[in-house]
Amino acid sequence: MSKSHEYWMALAIKEAKKATLEDEIPVAAIAVCNNELIYAEHNKTRQTQNPLAHAEKLVIDELLKTNKYLYDYTLYITLEPCMMCAGSIILSRVGTVVYGAKDAKSGVCGSIYNVLQDKRFNHEPKLIKGILEGECSELLKEFFAHKRNS
Repeated sequence: MSKSHEYWMALAIKEAKKATLEDEIPVAAIAVCNNELIYAEHNKTRQTQNPLAHAEKLVIDELLKTNKYLYDYTLYITLEPCMMCAGSIILSRVGTVVYGAKDAKSGVCGSIYNVLQDKRFNHEPKLIKGILEGECSELLKEFFAHKRNS
C-alpha cells in the first residue's frame, strides 16, 4: 500500500527537527522511490560553512552518486525550494517535488516565480504544494523566534 504525502512529509519534518539541534535552519528533504525512503538530509550551511549546503541539494548530490537522472524519485521538502535547488531539481530530472511551507522571499516553486513549471526548461517535474504546510511553517517560526530572543 502506498504511503501518503502527509506520511512522507512528517518524516521530513522529523529530519528538519534534527537541524534545530545542530543550530541549523530547520529545513529538510527526503527522497522516496517505489514507496521507500532512500535518503534524508537537513540543512548544513552553518556547520559546513557552505551556503550551498541546502537539504534538497545534499539529497540530490547523494542520489546522483548512483543515478544519472532521478525521474523515479519524489523529493519531499519542508520549505519551498530556492532558485539553486530548483535548478538542481530540473537538471537532475527529479520526477516529483512535494513541499510544505511557502517561502515568500526566495521560493521559486510558486511564491515569487515557478521555475519548475516553466515550459522553456527541458524538464518539468510534477509539483505538489502545501503538504503539512502549517507544521513546516511553525518549525521555522519557532526557530527564528528563539534566535531573536537569545
